[in-house]
Amino acid sequence: MPFIPHTSEDEREILKHLGIKRKEELFSHIPDEIKLRRDLLLPPPLSELEIEKELIKIASLNRTVRDYVSFLGGGSYDHWIPATVEALLSRGEIFSPYTPYQPEASQGTLTMLFEYQTMMCELFQMEVSNASVYDGATALAEACLMALRITKRDKVLLSSAIHPEYRKVVRAYMESAGFGVEELSFDQKGRTNLNELESKNLSEFGAIAIQTPNFFGVIEDINAFKNLKKDGALLIACVAEPLSLGVIAPPGSYGADIAVGEGGSLGMHLSFGGPYLGIFTSRMKYLRNMPGRIVGETIDREGKRGFVLTLATREQHIRRAKATSNICTNHNMCAIAATIYLASLGKRGFKKVSEINLKKTHFLAKEIAKRGFELLFPSPFFNEFAIRIKNPEKVIERGLNEGFIAGLSLGKFYAELKDALLITVTEMHSLNDLSRFASFLEGMKDG
Repeated sequence: MPFIPHTSEDEREILKHLGIKRKEELFSHIPDEIKLRRDLLLPPPLSELEIEKELIKIASLNRTVRDYVSFLGGGSYDHWIPATVEALLSRGEIFSPYTPYQPEASQGTLTMLFEYQTMMCELFQMEVSNASVYDGATALAEACLMALRITKRDKVLLSSAIHPEYRKVVRAYMESAGFGVEELSFDQKGRTNLNELESKNLSEFGAIAIQTPNFFGVIEDINAFKNLKKDGALLIACVAEPLSLGVIAPPGSYGADIAVGEGGSLGMHLSFGGPYLGIFTSRMKYLRNMPGRIVGETIDREGKRGFVLTLATREQHIRRAKATSNICTNHNMCAIAATIYLASLGKRGFKKVSEINLKKTHFLAKEIAKRGFELLFPSPFFNEFAIRIKNPEKVIERGLNEGFIAGLSLGKFYAELKDALLITVTEMHSLNDLSRFASFLEGMKDG
């Protein structure tokens, strides 16, 4: 479609075709008293060079994680992105955020999505992956719906240590569909309180959902979740931070039936909350209950290798009303970005990045503990941890003046944790950054 304004001749032909004399007649249904009877107050036309300077000036008003040393996480993390990711994503044959609809379309895109699925299966140690959904929150909601389809039950159990916004999305999906949601509290170690299961009638629930590392950065007791498999009908849905899987056991190793996650850490910039990547993996026996689409490998009549949309249970395809989900598109380019990111790092590089995240996070925790702070939860953690500190909001406000985005006040999500600050560390922080931040917090110790 050419973006060329109508000429006077075009307008005359349109009016003639419509059988009217003036274009104002097109707006005759708008009351006269609310019509704007003057030209818009727009600035004069600018040259391309002048527009570029104006946009740079406007953009410079923003402050980003490049202007501060950021310790803000809680689901969105600042990670280093290899140059190969953006270089390859910007190629013309890839640079489209839209998803292919036709089963055989775009062999290049389908090939990369096939590779994406393979990488997710290896990373989460699961048997099948779809070609991604919107984000981590919708992935968990879809996992809960899928579990209820499989078990024919109508309630799910959520750990309250799952990201609070994820739980809101799950409730929106469940309650609008007439299903129930109950939650398990977290204990003093920051882990899901499984003792509460004794008071639950587990035969009512289709799934129990956990997150590990959870919203507090705490690694859950996966051995305890293995024991839940004794109830054969109850499915385990696990949310995992993919970058943690370089050093932490993957969901498939402790019996998860469905494993999901937010893939933003895999080669995506922080960008006002998205777009992000919903990772969705499962056991092969549940394949036909999975939402979204799966790219499969095949051969054509000449024996040449090719790729097709093998399963696409979306409402516009053959299953229509029987579709397992309304996930009919996804953030396709984010899935491709994750594929390029993982291929760029390789297995050893990915493991090394995970280890660096783990070591630097624990380095800062020790530096802070030396200065007399109490870690909120005495449990193993990855990437982030919480501390008790007076007036976290004031710490965050003062931190901006000192060049720090100091973290996330947990009181925003948990009333009982109003004196707690969630701090995130990634490979982006230098040891000097971490030492300076610990000293800054020491100065804020008394509020």
